[in-house]
Amino acid sequence: MLESLIQTLAIAALPVIFAITLHEAAHGYAARHFGDPTAWQMGRISLNPIRHIDLVGTIIIPIAILLFSGGTFLFGYAKPVPVDFNRLRNPKRDMLWVAAAGPGANLFMAFFWAFMLKLAWLMPGNFFTLPLSEMSKIGIIVNCVLMVLNLLPLPPLDGGRIAVSLLPHQLAWKFAQLERWGFPILLLLLFTGILGAVMNPLVIFAARTIESIFGLY
Repeated sequence: MLESLIQTLAIAALPVIFAITLHEAAHGYAARHFGDPTAWQMGRISLNPIRHIDLVGTIIIPIAILLFSGGTFLFGYAKPVPVDFNRLRNPKRDMLWVAAAGPGANLFMAFFWAFMLKLAWLMPGNFFTLPLSEMSKIGIIVNCVLMVLNLLPLPPLDGGRIAVSLLPHQLAWKFAQLERWGFPILLLLLFTGILGAVMNPLVIFAARTIESIFGLY
């Protein structure tokens, strides 16, 4: 059992770390593009995962969840990239694109891992094909989970910021006030099973759609 979990951790490490850290890096790239250089000035616009790793959220929590779930569930987070929305050229409009960049990066990585899985299936069987196949499967699921989770319309999740950007000013301001309660609400939804009930069908749909595009049946 322990040996199996260690193998899972070793295989999952790369796709999980990049899924979490590149999500944050994408926010920084988008923010700089739309006029906010805060993340760039702090050295956070980087594809180097070390700059985004949070000891608790990127390492301890994912390992703990993986161990306690028997290798069936995985989740974590990176250090949030600082974004000063007031420095964007058009804060309300550009907030949408900065927020969407993170889930967009996860969608891109899900496609990347689907391509790698297809490649592993097409390659002659050797020492690397099975680990690559398992790593790719984890990469697809983890990125779909992060994409779906962050698109939920709850501040401070990316979906909440997208909703604030799209709503009329008065409604947007009122909706943004939920941000202080966002994390407690998310935990409540998690422990009551509501979050899983909402996310699981969406994650499965996203993963199956991506897999079907690459003919991964």
